[in-house]
Amino acid sequence: MRGAVAGGHPLTAEAGARVLAEGGNAVDACIAAAFASAVTESPLTGPGSGGFMLIHRARDRSTRIADFFVTTPGLGLDHLRGGAMKTVDVGFGGDNETKQLFRIGEASCAVPGTILGLATTHKAFGKLPWAELVAPAIEFARAGVVLSREQAHLQLLLDPILRLTDEGRKIYSPHGNRFVAGQTMAFNDLADTLEAIQKEGAAAFYRGERAHAMVTTIREGGGDLTQADLDAFRVIWRQPVRATFRGHEFLSNPPPSSGAVLIAYGLAILERLGDTRQGSAEAIATIAEVMREQTRARGGSFASELHRGGLASRLLADSEIAAAINRITERAPAVTEHAPYGGTTHVSVIDGDGNAASLSTSTGSGSGVIIPGTGIYMNNMLGEYDLVVGHTPRPGRRLTSMMSPSVALDPSGRTRLVVGSAGSARLRGAIMQIVVNVIQHGMGVEDAIAAPRVHVDEPHLHCEGGHDQAELDRLEEQGYDVVRWRRRNLFFGGAAGVEVRADGTLAAAGDPRRGGAGFVVSA
Repeated sequence: MRGAVAGGHPLTAEAGARVLAEGGNAVDACIAAAFASAVTESPLTGPGSGGFMLIHRARDRSTRIADFFVTTPGLGLDHLRGGAMKTVDVGFGGDNETKQLFRIGEASCAVPGTILGLATTHKAFGKLPWAELVAPAIEFARAGVVLSREQAHLQLLLDPILRLTDEGRKIYSPHGNRFVAGQTMAFNDLADTLEAIQKEGAAAFYRGERAHAMVTTIREGGGDLTQADLDAFRVIWRQPVRATFRGHEFLSNPPPSSGAVLIAYGLAILERLGDTRQGSAEAIATIAEVMREQTRARGGSFASELHRGGLASRLLADSEIAAAINRITERAPAVTEHAPYGGTTHVSVIDGDGNAASLSTSTGSGSGVIIPGTGIYMNNMLGEYDLVVGHTPRPGRRLTSMMSPSVALDPSGRTRLVVGSAGSARLRGAIMQIVVNVIQHGMGVEDAIAAPRVHVDEPHLHCEGGHDQAELDRLEEQGYDVVRWRRRNLFFGGAAGVEVRADGTLAAAGDPRRGGAGFVVSA
């Protein structure tokens, strides 16, 4: 087999599959899928985003993380303006309507890193020419993408943000009305930008007319982006956080990002708690209590330790795990956390040589700011950070993220699962539940991703449609405040995963919650 790829849209996965069929490796396929997702999964990602790529090489079993997440703007300025962000309330939809506050506009835009991240990983690990990897995205942007039901629903949710500006209205409602499922969206300005990147590399984004347009647009709207910010941006190579679960090694995105270290912490607790029947009240309660411990772990010195170091070793220490299990046993009082929506997309790839690449990128919920004439949709990561932390860090500081591109290795050290998810604070629960489903319960990756999930949002235990109602009744009898969703919903994350089965064959699956897809590419 040439490999397998999964993503958040069929055309995203198709772009990666094409590259595998042409002899590209896992990193090549990931890059092609990432560029495609800027078109097929707009506005969740794109050149204005930031992200991470985990790369695992089969020949030496090494794993590295390329960190190209966003940084705080303002380098070279004597005085930071930190202009006022615009605020909008967006209804999440679904059975249990939830309003969430978003901070958007030019002042919410952090320095984007995805284009340099893709260029850097290609230079380090790529096999096929750069131009071939960008080509599918340009094709999709020119021809247009037929809007799926899931995408139409997402655009409905984010409509107040997408159509905030004239440029946004030009793209997302060119004839006065927003797009609906079945209609075709073209991205001609973005296609021009992608063609420039195809020919000139990352320099076409970080220097020249597009960089000038970015800086001018953001500065005129009250933001602090400077050319010095774009010039100074660098990709940081990191070593993964690691945890052991049922004889497998879980590897993912390390601090200063926060999601994966909490997943590792959760898996370490689950490792000690023993077996439960998948879907039973006991299994759901166990996951719920572990989620509460993950939230509790974010208190105290957690935020400062993300940058100071030592967080993973402290959380994964035997004494810390034992204390968590004791709190679970005694049903310690719960704590709460703010969980913004988060517009992430994810791609998982394994190639024919066993190399793996796991990529997560995000614009947040999006700023509503589209750089005129370029199709570049800017992130609102400063707005999300401010909502959670309450302040903006100094210029040049790498922001933290929940994104957790991950891989699980089997007891012999070979790749078993490549996985990641969208969903902000909910993505860590989605990934943890998928890992448990595959490794502990023996489910295939497609079933593991499609299986109903849970999420704790105090004082509620949200249970997705598909759970056994009798088991949910039992949870209520135990004192849980169960919120019953009738159907699957993107609220519970949007994952993509690739699995190596016991017989060596491959399987790939996107998340049905967002219309994802997976392809296995034969030799």
